[in-house]
Amino acid sequence: MSTTELPASHAELMDGVYRWQRHIYDLTRKYYLLGRDRLISGLDVPQGGTVLELGCGTGRNIILAARRYPEARFFGLDISAEMLETASAAIARENLSDRVALARGDATDFDAGALFGVARFDRVFVSYSLSMIPGWEKTISEALAALAPGGSLHVVDFGQQEGLPRWFRALLRGWLKKFHVTPRESLREVLESESRRTGASFHFRTLYRGYAWLGVIGAAK
Repeated sequence: MSTTELPASHAELMDGVYRWQRHIYDLTRKYYLLGRDRLISGLDVPQGGTVLELGCGTGRNIILAARRYPEARFFGLDISAEMLETASAAIARENLSDRVALARGDATDFDAGALFGVARFDRVFVSYSLSMIPGWEKTISEALAALAPGGSLHVVDFGQQEGLPRWFRALLRGWLKKFHVTPRESLREVLESESRRTGASFHFRTLYRGYAWLGVIGAAK
């Protein structure tokens, strides 16, 4: 899907939400986007491997992953031009532009080959983006389709806070709603269903009493 074909309503919404938020996003989100670093440490990228992040935002995760796996190449996709501007500047400051490529696109419908010149990736990860994407289930199927044989999809996002007090859950949901974020109640079921459909392995962890969920789908070799 080309930039001109992006769904205008959602792209414009995300640009509007993050036009100013992007400047303080990483400073504020580190306190409640829990589990991101655990996801990165678990990527276990092979030597010379390729990694795609869907919903790369400010570039925070892709920069940390690029530092951790210095022999790998990284690719980031986001629907927000505002976020990509911030990400591009951050990647340039870290002198990672030779190993990290960014493109604007819709995570529910993208052509990685056309955008990046790479059709399949050893690792694909999605960090706290599914809870913001309309039709997020399509992102999972698109991500799996972009995996190389033996590759893996890693997802971290808000859980249902099942082990936390009800008052905390209500407070969190109210706060997230201001940013058009909706924790996906069926996330585990969709990941598990997609793993069965594709004959892949599936591992799932509940973090911080259900505050966050972390799932990994491993494609067959």
